[in-house]
Amino acid sequence: MERLERERQLFARSVGPVTPLPDPGLAPATRQRPTPEPRSLARDEQAVLVEAWSDDFDVDSLLETDSELSFKRPSLPPQVLSKLRRGHWSIQAELDLHGLRSDEARQALAEFLHACERHGKRCVRVIHGKGHGSPGKEGVLRVKARRWLVQRDEVLAFVQATPAQGGAGALVVLLQG
Repeated sequence: MERLERERQLFARSVGPVTPLPDPGLAPATRQRPTPEPRSLARDEQAVLVEAWSDDFDVDSLLETDSELSFKRPSLPPQVLSKLRRGHWSIQAELDLHGLRSDEARQALAEFLHACERHGKRCVRVIHGKGHGSPGKEGVLRVKARRWLVQRDEVLAFVQATPAQGGAGALVVLLQG
């Protein structure tokens, strides 16, 4: 106690006489602080997801696909593909990859699937384009999007979109709920 009094007196001698500021009559600021976001953790997780995808993944030899560019996990019943084609599940979100380079498209798809998982989206559309603007008129993103999706555990199935939904230029994807 005596120590605190000595320090107070030392401070008063060091500073000199003090005059309090007049009260401006303003209300105290009550702005709430934003909740912290672990941005570096999210960036690290996203980088791992993107780097884990291979462009050279051989979909045709490892998983069941068909000529209509559809895929389903072996554990799912065959009706899943027909339900997906008929629009049994409504499309809750979509991603358009038109005009993106391959690495940009992979990053965008990873972020999109991560956001869909966070928000509980089950059925989404991925528009990759038909490749008319690509060299050789071959859809690079069409093939790569399919390879990338098959490598993701949360992707249960996908089918080529109906003509009204984009036809050969899009996929309707069923995600885990």
